[in-house]
Amino acid sequence: MSLSSRSNPGFEVGKLLDGYDLRVDKLYVGAIASHSALDVFDGAKDEGLRTVAICQRGREVPYLRFSRVVDEVIVLGKFRDVVSEDVVSKLRSMNTILVPNRSFSVYVGYDNIESRLNLPIFGNRYLLRWEERYGEASYYRLLDEAGIRRPKTFSNPDDIDRAVMVKLPEARRRVERGFFIATDRDDFWRKFRKLVSDGVVREEDLSQASIEELVIGAHFNVNYFHSIVRHDVELLSIDRRLQTNLDGFLRLPADVQLDLKNINIRYIEIGHEAATIRESLLSKLFDVGDRFVEATKKLSPPGIIGPFTLQLLVTPGLEVVVYDVATRIGGGTNIYMGIGSQYSKLYFGKPISLGRRIAMEIKWCLEQDCIHNIIT
Repeated sequence: MSLSSRSNPGFEVGKLLDGYDLRVDKLYVGAIASHSALDVFDGAKDEGLRTVAICQRGREVPYLRFSRVVDEVIVLGKFRDVVSEDVVSKLRSMNTILVPNRSFSVYVGYDNIESRLNLPIFGNRYLLRWEERYGEASYYRLLDEAGIRRPKTFSNPDDIDRAVMVKLPEARRRVERGFFIATDRDDFWRKFRKLVSDGVVREEDLSQASIEELVIGAHFNVNYFHSIVRHDVELLSIDRRLQTNLDGFLRLPADVQLDLKNINIRYIEIGHEAATIRESLLSKLFDVGDRFVEATKKLSPPGIIGPFTLQLLVTPGLEVVVYDVATRIGGGTNIYMGIGSQYSKLYFGKPISLGRRIAMEIKWCLEQDCIHNIIT
């Protein structure tokens, strides 16, 4: 079966909601309690929906303390235990629709999500694996199908002929990606061997490395929403990443940075900040968003449903270069939780968060009997 026709006959959309009470005040919105779950819960409560936080033992405190936005807490030994029959049965008895985030993908796993999790998922569960950089289902393929510029890639380190950004799994924290910059081929091998000797990455993971040309520009995470109800691709918000220890290093004076040249700079995402972009570039952002949605429809029908994020750079020539994608809610949306995002007000007359936008779509589809069109 080709990826473009990927499906799972065990999860027929028409049966996923069997036995569900689809009244607004009876439905639960659930999420793996990590990443951007608080935004999802807060938005759901704003729209009169109930919420359930699926926690891993030892990580449940925020969801117990922020009790106004969390109606129910389920604490599991591991996040992946959500696929167990008793947990699925409990969530189904609560009329739960799951909203995927990155933690859902990496901790529960694509195969479990596609083959074992008999719960309705808001969005396209089969698109989650397309966030990877290798294999037949990769976001490189999505971007190429869409005709969106991305960084040039090198499959063999010895072919490197320019400065590159290297991305590969970390040795200890397997769900995290390690990053480093190399100025040329020799610099790549020198830095890679040093990271291996320091235990940061593993030599055997080199085959999974993504080696991309280093594009210099202003970076933005652009948060979109493909609405099934409104038949539109909405641009809701923009944010930027804070990364440790890169952020702290860049705050040092230049002479101190030079003195500390042996420090291993890490690109571990630790937070986000709000951003906007000049209005003359908005048309380009709408164009790449529209192109991306159409590409997902071709390669993994029904394509993107709901939120997605394109991480991109704007070059000095004002060209947009997309270097990463999220086929679900992005990691920076919590910055607009409670206050809403700037561009959302232009659609709805009031600023809303992406979490609330998800809840609005669910609520509208409950009222307009199109709920089957926004789940897989």
